[in-house]
Amino acid sequence: MAKETNPQELSDEQLAQKREEISAFYKENITHLKIQLEYEEMLRDIEKARAERVQAQMFLAQSMAEPPKNDETNRKLKKVSDEI
Repeated sequence: MAKETNPQELSDEQLAQKREEISAFYKENITHLKIQLEYEEMLRDIEKARAERVQAQMFLAQSMAEPPKNDETNRKLKKVSDEI
């Protein structure tokens, strides 16, 4: 098994080297993460636009629908809405 080094046993030079390695790793990945962030933001915007479109369609359908004509229909609608 490889010998594991305890961070307390690292010299100042080794610590500096580790910091540089970690910083380089993060810097290399920033470009990829920015692209991923842009992708995720675009997906979010698309989903939001879809939801708004569906909501607008539902509003139009409900506003154009005829109101219920009798009490039986009103009771059925109330029963359904109570179940939800």
